[in-house]
Amino acid sequence: MSERKSIILIERGILARAGEIASKHLPSKSCAIISDDTVDALYGDKLESSLCAAGFHVERMHFPHGEASKNISTYGNVINFLAEKQFTRKDTVFALGGGVVGDLAGFAAATFLRGINLVQVPTSLLACVDSSVGGKTAIDLPTGKNLCGAFYQPDLVLIDPDTLSTLPDAIFTDGMAEVIKYAAISDISILELCKNARKNVDEIIRRCVAIKKDVVARDERDLSARQILNFGHTYGHAIEAISNFRITHGQGVAIGMSIIARACAKRGICSKDCADELISAIAAQGLPTRTEYTAEQLFHTVLSDKKRVPDGLTLVLLAGRGTCKLEKVNLESARAMLEEGLTK
Repeated sequence: MSERKSIILIERGILARAGEIASKHLPSKSCAIISDDTVDALYGDKLESSLCAAGFHVERMHFPHGEASKNISTYGNVINFLAEKQFTRKDTVFALGGGVVGDLAGFAAATFLRGINLVQVPTSLLACVDSSVGGKTAIDLPTGKNLCGAFYQPDLVLIDPDTLSTLPDAIFTDGMAEVIKYAAISDISILELCKNARKNVDEIIRRCVAIKKDVVARDERDLSARQILNFGHTYGHAIEAISNFRITHGQGVAIGMSIIARACAKRGICSKDCADELISAIAAQGLPTRTEYTAEQLFHTVLSDKKRVPDGLTLVLLAGRGTCKLEKVNLESARAMLEEGLTK
């Protein structure tokens, strides 16, 4: 179990104070801002200015935006960049961006010199409510999503809801899938906030982060209780992978949650009304609830899921309004539930 503890701050305008805050918590004033090309253009200068004003020496690197960059090649480029700039174990990576940046830059921080300091600065809704918190870092392999990674808690998470003002609607909507996940697993009242998500985004972030912090504190390494956070992800990741990531993470999770909800209703694990409420909330955000991929196509990819064991896997099942449960199933049962969730 890691002894690293994250300080998580949620505050509008905090990006401009990042240097002031970081200087109080980090052992060195040498850092690298790692971002993608889109976010670097929007917020790279602002973060760098804040850090420089607080006396930091700053290096910057960015890579092409999108899931396609979350691979071994880009990871290697980031590691080499840190080495060429002669960073030490006391220095810091600032991961500025959405889930792809946080995962990749976080994995680089976790592995360069066996671990240097890490600050997550999420700029997408998905990253604010989910991926920046909890210490999961990873890259994708050709055989599957997030198959190479590490558990590595950030020293700081600086969440500035103001950065979401520049998010295109499609990217904001993508993050809403994770928000709905938190409603499904823990707090159904979040669905009410989702009806006017842009207006309620600060409260949405606070509630989702509080849920994730609580879950992670009980199971940092995803061995038991934390797996509840995977609701919709087993089948969702398969959909993403088959589409070669043309289907986004949020879209995949939305479909994955819908598949599980239908299957659970058919099996009497939850009521039909419960499943319908969740699927309607997903659709109301403009997220998909169905896929054209077949059970055979999806299940072949599920077999590469990183959480699978030789004789089965653990599924997160919808058990009621705002509550889910973990159930270990054999591969035959996992396929049967997939087929049931794909049919009307």
